[in-house]
Amino acid sequence: MYIVSQLFIYPIKSLGGFEVSSAYLTDRGFQYDRRFMLVDMEGGFLTQREYAAMSLLQTAIADDQLIVYPKNNPADKLALSLHPESTLTCRVKVWDDECDALLVSDAADAWFSAKLAMQCQLVYMPEEERRKVDERYAHQNEITSFSDGYPLLIIGQASLDDLNSRLEEPVPMNRFRPNIVFTGGQPFDEDKMEHIMINAIDLYGVKLCARCLVTTINQTNGTKAKEPLKTLAGYRMANNKIYFGQNVLFKQTGLISKGDVMEMLSSKPAMIFNEPD
Repeated sequence: MYIVSQLFIYPIKSLGGFEVSSAYLTDRGFQYDRRFMLVDMEGGFLTQREYAAMSLLQTAIADDQLIVYPKNNPADKLALSLHPESTLTCRVKVWDDECDALLVSDAADAWFSAKLAMQCQLVYMPEEERRKVDERYAHQNEITSFSDGYPLLIIGQASLDDLNSRLEEPVPMNRFRPNIVFTGGQPFDEDKMEHIMINAIDLYGVKLCARCLVTTINQTNGTKAKEPLKTLAGYRMANNKIYFGQNVLFKQTGLISKGDVMEMLSSKPAMIFNEPD
């Protein structure tokens, strides 16, 4: 039996997220998940891949406000509305996608620019913006927020346990930034999950998640290392990419909670790793 064991929301793309006991699944992913994003002055998205210091900024939600603070100094916090009322728009880029966003405020831009020692702007995805997922994997023209490409990422706890059994120093789940973690089954069962159901919500595993250097950044102190990518490359590589976790689309909206049973309704063949091209 598979059981939902952890749920995570990341309000600002590539900043620290947090665990919740329940999350409401909207048409573009969990409510509040990656609706905000930091961009450079040309509108290009910023991530920990290039700016590891982003890992040291933590987010929280309290009293209908988004709170951001340095992990080493929680008192130095920025409070923002979860629903910015700005009317200033700009064009932003997430990989190959371009979409419209709202500029949150000059004060937010100044705060983040000081913390990251670079000029940047905080933007918000308005409700009317409809950023579609890759049509090659879409079922019904699904949309997403400022995620890399899909609204949900799911990982089995057994998969992380398997990885940690191969590492000299174990890594926490936050290296992989999932939305849903589940217990039960065997390592990497998520690879073959084609159609699953949680709390009467139909979800579909559409594409394994190719991992990047963010997984090598310690989310507590911002330091970089070779692991866990070095070890994962030994048994989770295919087509020159390293995979860990499954990108998920869904049919209905609704509430998902820790402790919910997750049923696999249909499976697909598992990817073959580390085979010669």
